[in-house]
Amino acid sequence: MRFLIFLLWLLHFLPLPVLGRIGNAVGWLMYYAIPKRRKIALVNLRLCMPELGEAERVDIAKRHFMAYSRSILERSLIWWAPFERIHGLIEIVPEVPKAQLESGPTIVFCPHFVCLDVAGVASRVVPLSTMYSPQKNKAFDDLLRYGRERYGPVRLFTRTDGIKPIIRALREGLPYFMLPDMDFGEKDATFVPFFGIPAATLTAMGRLAGATGAKVIPVVATFLPNYKGYRVEFYPAWEDFPGDDIIAATRRMNAFIEDRVREHPAEYFWTHKRFKTRPPGEPSFYD
Repeated sequence: MRFLIFLLWLLHFLPLPVLGRIGNAVGWLMYYAIPKRRKIALVNLRLCMPELGEAERVDIAKRHFMAYSRSILERSLIWWAPFERIHGLIEIVPEVPKAQLESGPTIVFCPHFVCLDVAGVASRVVPLSTMYSPQKNKAFDDLLRYGRERYGPVRLFTRTDGIKPIIRALREGLPYFMLPDMDFGEKDATFVPFFGIPAATLTAMGRLAGATGAKVIPVVATFLPNYKGYRVEFYPAWEDFPGDDIIAATRRMNAFIEDRVREHPAEYFWTHKRFKTRPPGEPSFYD
């Protein structure tokens, strides 16, 4: 692992157009070399985009593997490149809502697009808190922690910590950078549509906002064309969220993600088993 980290460190010296093209080439190979993940991506795309032809879905899947590979290799920039270089590659639209982040409890809602780490960098104009999954390999775990901490103070929670420390941090005024759009099973989740398919979806964002009065500010990071860098878009804070219906609030979250996926279909995280958990009696889509 240390040798692989060393190779990744070397990559950060490359110009972004060269690094991006290497990432695309590696991703193209990954599409063919990892049939299990290729199958998951294509199953997800068939479920979510039945209006497309199979050739169109295959094209999106290939471009997703290329985008995902790029995001991995380009993390070398996030972890080791000078701050001036990193910030020079990020186009922020319209601007970082720093005043809102500092004015009371705030949830920064970041869906799982491949450039999500760039959204995290752009948001680090104030101290943040976020969820963190400890890694078994210590060298890799140390690297991930370093990558999160080099841009300023951050409070890291693990899934075993539960929701109470997050609530305390929000009430203390520490914004919470949240990625709630993965299938973690039925616990603390409800089945709401995602592209029309019932999907086990965490209700945590609505519950946190309801318990703390936190505003929700969505952010999405995507690639700029021609290897120019990254575009990070902050959306207006949601009004009347979560309201009185936590199910409706969770569906609102999924609907927002659907709209962004349609704008950048190759950059959403299709290799995750988003529909792994099924309602009672329904068979798996992935077997």
